[in-house]
Amino acid sequence: MQYVSYGNEGTPESMSLAECAAPVAGPGEILIEVHYAGVNRPDVAQRSGRYPPPPGASPILGLEVAGRVAALGEGVAEWQIGDPVAALAPGGGYAEYCLVPSGHALPVPAGMSLADAACLPETWFTVWANLIDIGRLKAGERLLVHGGSSGIGLTAIQLARHVGAEVIVTVGSEEKAKFCREFGADHAINYKDGDFAEKVKELTRGEGVDVVLDMVGGDYLQKDVRLLRRDGRLVLIAFLEGSKCAFDFLPVMIKRLTITGSTMRPRSVAEKTAIRDSLARNVWPAFSSGKLKNHLFATFPFGEAAEAHRLMESSRHIGKIVLQVKR
Repeated sequence: MQYVSYGNEGTPESMSLAECAAPVAGPGEILIEVHYAGVNRPDVAQRSGRYPPPPGASPILGLEVAGRVAALGEGVAEWQIGDPVAALAPGGGYAEYCLVPSGHALPVPAGMSLADAACLPETWFTVWANLIDIGRLKAGERLLVHGGSSGIGLTAIQLARHVGAEVIVTVGSEEKAKFCREFGADHAINYKDGDFAEKVKELTRGEGVDVVLDMVGGDYLQKDVRLLRRDGRLVLIAFLEGSKCAFDFLPVMIKRLTITGSTMRPRSVAEKTAIRDSLARNVWPAFSSGKLKNHLFATFPFGEAAEAHRLMESSRHIGKIVLQVKR
């Protein structure tokens, strides 16, 4: 099979198509003929040498795919060969065939293309786990999301609306702010136009928010804590501006705050399957009915993965980027 190699240099220029043997489905696994593969920031981090795959995972880039089941491993009964699926992969998505545990796959929602389905697994697994399972976001609460126009950010907007929470996002341009409001955010703040924390205080009449989903880190962390209401939760999923900063913990004690975080890739097969089951019950039917949506910003041919990574690193995109693997 063909796959995308990223070479030793760790740059977009070092990426190219290469060939290797296709993987073989073992017990509890399915082999997916990949039609589309999602492109995500962890892929960029792995290519750059900052996010090595966990033990046993494929070294090939790619954490989400959509395609058709090509082979079943021993003991797999929930899927049939030919089924259209979208799946969270431990790695190996930038390839013509990808191996995943059967419990990490979901049916392609009714009426949705495989390209759009490839946009769903990584962001929805991540956002559900962090906002619902860990962050305990519920109806009537207020959520602040940094990076609101990213794939994660747009997913958080949709999930907040789905559970009945109010959502405020921060973005880096008026174009992105307008898009996020149209996509469902109650408020969108351009952080380049002033202190986002002051604007959140104004929007909330000084009340603050119940949950913050932060992928920025750095100087944002202290502001996040100051914006949280009593019993608020700060949920960390990335550190685009760094994981270290001077920090005053007094507000954490006074307001009984929870600071937490997680990464998805090292979780066990059972943990990810439990998240899959929650999504299947609570989210996937809303895609089929049209209540939830995603935004596919750009599709690149398989051989142009380098261009997809350049776009990801530029942050010019809104929403998701995918590779078309199968013509």
